[in-house]
Amino acid sequence: MVGGILGGVLFAILGSLLCLVLFFGIGFILNMLIKTTWFPFWAFVVVVIPIGIRYLWQRDLSVTENIQSMLVSDTVMIAAGAVGAYLSGWAIRFLRRGGYKMF
Repeated sequence: MVGGILGGVLFAILGSLLCLVLFFGIGFILNMLIKTTWFPFWAFVVVVIPIGIRYLWQRDLSVTENIQSMLVSDTVMIAAGAVGAYLSGWAIRFLRRGGYKMF
């Protein structure tokens, strides 16, 4: 059994890797269907991040206390998801410049 800090670090690494792959895949598929390059990244910034913050928000705390109460693992997973969405746009852009017309 992995305990304490090591378990939290493994959770953060695996969770961030899963978020990166998940949002890369979703972004790649959306880019193929909608034929826009940066829509998934901006959709992540405009839709997913506010929903995540609203989910973690505690009404009895002030704004400063709410920001301080968010864990490092939460912010690392949000950043990994944003990186995955950004990489999907970059990959589609690279494929289009390479001559792939269906992307």
